[in-house]
Amino acid sequence: MTSSNKNLIPLLVIIGGSALLLISFGLRHSFGLYLVPVSEYLNTGRELFSFASALNVLMIGIGSPLFGALSDKYGSGKASILGIILVIISLFWMANVEGAFSIIGSQTLFGLGSAGCGTAVVLGAVGRSVHSANRTLSLGIVMAAGSFGQFIMVPSISYLIEIFGWSYSLFLLSFVASIMIIFSFFLNFSEKSESSKSGTSQTLTEAIKEAFKSKSFNLLSLGFFVCGFHVTFVAVHLPAFVKDENLPFWVGGWALALIGIFNVIGTIYFGYLGDRLSKKNLLALLYGLRGLLFLLFIFIPKTELTVLIFASLLGILWLSTVPLTSGIITVFFGPYYMSMLYGWAFFVHQIGSFFGSWFGGRLFDIYGSYDLMWWICVILGIVAALLHMPIIEKPVERLQNQKT
Repeated sequence: MTSSNKNLIPLLVIIGGSALLLISFGLRHSFGLYLVPVSEYLNTGRELFSFASALNVLMIGIGSPLFGALSDKYGSGKASILGIILVIISLFWMANVEGAFSIIGSQTLFGLGSAGCGTAVVLGAVGRSVHSANRTLSLGIVMAAGSFGQFIMVPSISYLIEIFGWSYSLFLLSFVASIMIIFSFFLNFSEKSESSKSGTSQTLTEAIKEAFKSKSFNLLSLGFFVCGFHVTFVAVHLPAFVKDENLPFWVGGWALALIGIFNVIGTIYFGYLGDRLSKKNLLALLYGLRGLLFLLFIFIPKTELTVLIFASLLGILWLSTVPLTSGIITVFFGPYYMSMLYGWAFFVHQIGSFFGSWFGGRLFDIYGSYDLMWWICVILGIVAALLHMPIIEKPVERLQNQKT
């Protein structure tokens, strides 16, 4: 393989992965805009849609290690195409929702499909394709693309809902989702990179057992639980919270959009720092700052300006955890089973997402406000920061022995 081809492969994988996350993240983070109109259409409280969204994110977690394993074995391109097809079907289904079964079913199917064109598959493909010295930065770049998708798609989808109605907007989004099929083929080049061929004698089962025996991996996954709780509660319930504060509808959409665009800055910057500083210390800092930001938000007056400032600051801390978390997993275990092992950590993340979405609706229906949820977010941010302190950021003994 020529030097130019060696350089082209990582670039193609990064482009393909960035496009997939741009669209899939934009779609995924727009569902909070549907909470109020769908709940009103079905004449239910907010818990039903919140529970459906919770199952959505839980299925992303369940599907991530499964699609990650498929990606590691058969190729990231093949795994992502299967996921994209499920996403398209789910959006058609949700556009024609008529009751509890269809909203829960469509959201569950969307979650499973999103796992196939989401972070576990994409980050695994990128992680296998780039040089270790630039790995965390490269992971930050594709995550930033996902956040940019949130920035451009969430307000666009908000306008589609206002102009065409929520049902027809979902029909249009199914065609947007089909664009991902083109870029999924780019991920197949990760199979041809030399870093993906320099594998390991480990079996899949041995890799899983090694990860679960690692205290550092388990602590990292528990911290990722908090990340999921935070981001999904905000993504699903912030537009409704804005409405409850008697602010204009556009504020909710633009708040989510600002989270997305400022996360572009956060993921790239923390990805850059992750190649130079301790990843676990950066993660502890991120979670601690989140807890502090939530605490401040509880007490400040809620206006258009303060909500948008809060969203911008939260955006910097939003998914900056992902390149650091996925990067530290490759430090622990190497890149060979990265898709699957990150998928397991992401499963724990999505369990947190499940509770963040569901509890948000449940506690709102009980107490009539989100106050308790904001306080829970504060406490969990502090706990997550403390969980990362005992992590030992070095390769497992197996890899250390290989070097010697």
